[in-house]
Amino acid sequence: MNESIASTAPATGKRCSRRAIAFRLWPFLLAFTVLILPGQSLCLAGEFSLDNKAIEKIHRQHGEYAWRRVVFWQDLIQSGTGLGDMMKLQKVNAFFNELEFINDSDHWGKTDYWATPLQTLTSNGGDCEDFSIAKYFTLIEMGIPAERMRLTYVKALELNQAHMVLTYYPKPDAEPMILDNLVAEIRPSSERTDLLPVYSFNGEGLWLAKNQAGNDKHVGHSSRLGPWRDVIARISDEYTARP
Repeated sequence: MNESIASTAPATGKRCSRRAIAFRLWPFLLAFTVLILPGQSLCLAGEFSLDNKAIEKIHRQHGEYAWRRVVFWQDLIQSGTGLGDMMKLQKVNAFFNELEFINDSDHWGKTDYWATPLQTLTSNGGDCEDFSIAKYFTLIEMGIPAERMRLTYVKALELNQAHMVLTYYPKPDAEPMILDNLVAEIRPSSERTDLLPVYSFNGEGLWLAKNQAGNDKHVGHSSRLGPWRDVIARISDEYTARP
């Protein structure tokens, strides 16, 4: 397809979380701690590859526009696997940034809800956490190793709000690149002085931010984050419920 179908309505409202950020990390983590063994697996590559039956089920349940967005997403994954990393980042970032921003309270009737990529696409919207999560798993599906990426909580200084972005590390000790729905261009973290890092995580680890250059302190496993475990469980449920 040569036209964008990621969105059917213009974005509205502020494009990051409206919740006040908890800058003391450990009380935040303790509030969402769950008793899960760190060695348990999360999501595997291939869980987002949909066959025709699954796509037709989405068409029946969610309608034409949701179906088109999911088809475009599947085409993006399949056609992008042979691209270089930077091109993958650009395409995925642009695709999900076209979706409408919707606060969790308006979208899901909850103060804080981390949606799966399919939920974000079929509902045509989400917030910064949903977009970052969708970008993370889509890029894994396209062949970027999970250890090169982190979901990073920051404070958006100009908005004085909590915000989440996806960070990409070309090398383990490299300065990360920022994939964000507030700023369309992917930039090095040193150029995003409007963001104050707080902590980051991926499928294997949890890091406390020390500075904007990405020199963070490893503080444990991401299974300590209850919302992360919840979204992983829902992704698995979606996979097992396919026709």
